[in-house]
Amino acid sequence: MAATSKQDRASLPDWAIKGELFLNCSCDVFCPCVVSLGAYRPTEGYCHAWMAIAIDEGHFEGEDISGVNVGILADIPGRMGEGNWKVALYVDDSASDAAFDGICQIFSGTAGGTTGLFTMLVSEIIGVAREPVEIVRDGKKRSIRIGRKIQGEIEMIDGASPDQPVTITNSQYWMGPDIIAAKGLKSRVRDHGRVWDFGGKSAEICPIEWGGGAK
Repeated sequence: MAATSKQDRASLPDWAIKGELFLNCSCDVFCPCVVSLGAYRPTEGYCHAWMAIAIDEGHFEGEDISGVNVGILADIPGRMGEGNWKVALYVDDSASDAAFDGICQIFSGTAGGTTGLFTMLVSEIIGVAREPVEIVRDGKKRSIRIGRKIQGEIEMIDGASPDQPVTITNSQYWMGPDIIAAKGLKSRVRDHGRVWDFGGKSAEICPIEWGGGAK
């Protein structure tokens, strides 16, 4: 089995991403999926969410993907860990053709590595689009805008110390070990037949450092 595993890894592309992921979902504050690693049921029984990924530094098989913004619409019918996710992917239209292809492989899970679990969790990719994906990170606030399809803004939840938001640390969450708790402000999704509003709902901000390929 070990030899097969090494062979599989050797055939996977080399890639890495460093940046930030933030999201807003349909759960009441705070989402139980983080500490349960997707084993607990979302507060509404399902999880509807948008995600924003700001790639500060990154590459895919030698192609620079630094500075590319990515958006995701996720429709999850129950516990995150049970899968059957339906997902739409939005890649900023500034990305080159090679960068776009690499990002699609990363976020479909076919590139393996950190996001390889998506091949087990995602049952259907309902759309892939290249269009302007605007991400703004300003102090305690984060926002994403993809035309009229996703318009989301979230804000960190203040902690006991005014300069430090409420943060979960040392977790085993797939996104990363440290997650900042946040809540939705103005947050709407209108695409692929989904009409969602996450104002006042649970949100998260997570520094990410992902990768894959032969080691």
